[in-house]
Amino acid sequence: MKILIVNPIIYTSETANIKKVSSIKDTMSYDLCLAFQQAGHEVTLAAGKPFQPTQQEEYPFTVLWLNCALPQICRPNVLPYCPELKQVIKKTRYDLIISSEVFSLNSLLLTRRCRGNLLIWHELAKHNNLMHKIPSKLWYGIVARLFFGKVPVVARSEEAKAFIAQYCQNVREVIIDHGVNLDKFEACTEKEPYFIVASQLIARKQIEKIIDKFAAFAAAHPDYRLLLLGEGDQEAALKAQAKALGLQDKVQFFGKVSHDTLKEYLKRAAALLVYTRKDNNMVSIVEAIACATPIVTTSVPYNASYIRANRLGIVNDSWDENDLAEIIGNRAYMENCLAYRKEIATAKKVELFLSEVQQ
Repeated sequence: MKILIVNPIIYTSETANIKKVSSIKDTMSYDLCLAFQQAGHEVTLAAGKPFQPTQQEEYPFTVLWLNCALPQICRPNVLPYCPELKQVIKKTRYDLIISSEVFSLNSLLLTRRCRGNLLIWHELAKHNNLMHKIPSKLWYGIVARLFFGKVPVVARSEEAKAFIAQYCQNVREVIIDHGVNLDKFEACTEKEPYFIVASQLIARKQIEKIIDKFAAFAAAHPDYRLLLLGEGDQEAALKAQAKALGLQDKVQFFGKVSHDTLKEYLKRAAALLVYTRKDNNMVSIVEAIACATPIVTTSVPYNASYIRANRLGIVNDSWDENDLAEIIGNRAYMENCLAYRKEIATAKKVELFLSEVQQ
């Protein structure tokens, strides 16, 4: 099959000033395309040019870097618009087009020009807060109802499915969340005495709460450390907090690290800690499960539903030192991750997508 995956925002940027990366080979989009290619399909990834990496790379599939039009209105990190898609689909007949999100100008463009080969892969589970949610409510309430009615929509979580089913008629039963390349992330059952945070150090991630909970835990478990892998504008404040708590030797800041470095620390961690107040599906959670590393999280990430259902960790909106003690004292969480990892493989996601196409 000839497959086009349209995902202009291939990594998260909190601001319109998109910070360039040196490679896209550690992104979810790349690994999904790779899985399709390894399954014998001819794959093309359509990505936004503002996200093009700084170093020249070679890929085993085609990558198109599309210009994002009207960037002052259609911000590339939020609502990119790539009119060059018209020429892409005119030039090549694709057997399957997977476009990211219903709330997308690119998805709308494709619904007007593609019949029978388009599938929308939808992640959002609530209205965007921009301008008091008015644009979002108009889009879903009018545009989605008028133009997305017969287009199949596959949600990435139960929450996203319940939300988009209010506006689109052809929402499929299957849930296809983010996958992970199991060739890259090795499972490890020999854990070391540390917890890991793989996150931007920004306000909505609430890292300060994690440090507070770890401080209470460390009083009874002095051999444990907390490793923070990431960078952000809260770093200085968090370092000051750790010092004030007398934890400067136990709370370690690594800054932004390579994916290879992240994998090494992630697979040996006792648990991945999450206290975010706003997130969708978190790739770091999927990567941790692939390493057989359990999760301690709030219910905010959409991953929380299957973490709870499969006991891949602890979901508690007010988790504390008692939950940290529970996660290190019960190997069942790790063993559950080990058993579940095959379900999050990108190869498995490819199988699910193709099953939907064949219906």
